[in-house]
Amino acid sequence: MRRLLLLSSSKEGNSGYLETAKRPIEEFLAAHQVSANDEVLFVPFAGVNINYDDYFDLVTAALADIPVRLTALHRASDPAAAIKKSKAILVGGGNTFHLLHQLYQFDFFGLIREAVLAGKPYIGWSAGSNIASPSIKTTNDMPIVQPPSFHALQLIPFQINPHYLDQHPKGFNGETREQRLQEFMQVNPDAVVVGLPEGTALKVIDNRVEILGEQPVMLFRNQQKEVASTEALNHLLELDEAMP
Repeated sequence: MRRLLLLSSSKEGNSGYLETAKRPIEEFLAAHQVSANDEVLFVPFAGVNINYDDYFDLVTAALADIPVRLTALHRASDPAAAIKKSKAILVGGGNTFHLLHQLYQFDFFGLIREAVLAGKPYIGWSAGSNIASPSIKTTNDMPIVQPPSFHALQLIPFQINPHYLDQHPKGFNGETREQRLQEFMQVNPDAVVVGLPEGTALKVIDNRVEILGEQPVMLFRNQQKEVASTEALNHLLELDEAMP
């Protein structure tokens, strides 16, 4: 049982914070009967250059038009009860290593995974989408802190690379995103990676994987290829059998 909305980013182009993400978030919550006065629990632990209270206020303001009641995990007197009580879980972006480190440190990792695998709706963007994968090995972030493991929530059996950008700026001599992911595939030949450009998302409902947004996504599996937003990625869930 899966109810996941995995967004590449909080912004697209010059849009405001969560401006383009707000509509799919609202529609996703409504589709799963999360409505007025229902608690949606925000997990702010990917924030590094913003403190958790300010991060919560930022998200609350951006989603003010959605008729739900946001609460914050870092403010909960009983975090385990807050996770169980919430009607949905919302995990923000930032640094993926820091996010995963905090989930392990405060023993939230197993609680969130159990709740989502039991059917609780899960929404993430950027780092919040990264940790839905089997590991965080395809994050773009610098490892500013060392989590106990790279193993992530394993809510889906394939990797995500958010903010995917297939560009090589003139005069730039470092590896492109494509080259970095090709390196990952070389060392992990059985893995699958979906590169999500900003403005795109994956909606995973039970055994269906739908691409949201107008741009194609990049699929790294044996050979890499673009997948149009009109196509489904349901076949990627067949990888479940290979997950530990």
